Amino acid sequence: MVFLLFNVLPGDPARMMLGQRADSASVAAINHDLGRDQSLGIQYLNYLNDLSPVSIHNSENEDSFWYLNSHKYTSFVSLFSIGNKAIILKPPYLRRSYQNSRPVSDILFEAFPKTALLAIVAISIALFVGLIVGIFSALYKDTWFDKTAMVLSVMGMSLPSFFAAILFAWIFAFVLAPYTGLSMFGSLYTVDDFGRGEYVNLKNLILPAIVLGIRPLAIVVELTRSSLLDVLSQDYIRTARAKGLNKKRVLLKHAMRNALNPVVTAISGWLASLMAGAVFVEYVFDWKGVGVAIVDALNKYDFPVVMGAVMFISVILVLINILVDILYAYLDPRIRLY
Repeated sequence: MVFLLFNVLPGDPARMMLGQRADSASVAAINHDLGRDQSLGIQYLNYLNDLSPVSIHNSENEDSFWYLNSHKYTSFVSLFSIGNKAIILKPPYLRRSYQNSRPVSDILFEAFPKTALLAIVAISIALFVGLIVGIFSALYKDTWFDKTAMVLSVMGMSLPSFFAAILFAWIFAFVLAPYTGLSMFGSLYTVDDFGRGEYVNLKNLILPAIVLGIRPLAIVVELTRSSLLDVLSQDYIRTARAKGLNKKRVLLKHAMRNALNPVVTAISGWLASLMAGAVFVEYVFDWKGVGVAIVDALNKYDFPVVMGAVMFISVILVLINILVDILYAYLDPRIRLY
């Protein structure tokens, strides 16, 4: 699906690389070098061969169907040979950027730590504030606090990320900039004005993390409230109270652990999506993470970068889901597998 999606799109990467005035011979040479002059089926099988940790390499015939340039792999181990074909073991190869010939893996590994930091800080804010507000909303149901929290939660879920990013940037980094000291644009690293190189500027993390955490925060508040209200109405909670356990112990020891499963499910999904690259937020604040890399690649028809980013994000999503399944068993002993 990833391969087909980005190989049936209109547009010619060769013309993007050479410019609109490029002659047909130069365009054809670039497409031949990129392997885009072959049939779609052959391109697809070559793409699978690049992704596979075990692949086939033919060093004798460059026009061979399975031909792979060995220099494009940073490291590989030859397992065995069959005729002129060698079976090699290697890391998955995500190919090179059409625009600058950098390995896609290098581009992603450079951008991903910034996106991961932004996502983790945003989800931590959402989880910390959301749990507190959700617990108090459940304990003080139908009070002014509960109703205010629900109204703000609905507003938070309804607020588009791109609009929230522009709004927060304008208010806190333009109108109130003399008081907040925040910038409208900036990434994790800032170039020193006195020529002393780059330095880490965590101040630029504040606004994008808050904006990115608004929607998951609203989700956590509502899920915590509804789940906790359901758990507090269960028989075993009434039994714990009847035994004389204090309210704090009943809430933290018995109610919260069983009420957290839906919250963990929601948080895991949001964390995976934020790790995927909060495209709008990163682009508005110029936070140079995976989202900005994807947008720039799409604008330049740099398909290997986009395809590699989608594959990379998919792996992260699978790993997060596995960790969440393990966490479920820790939070709720009833679903443990023996």
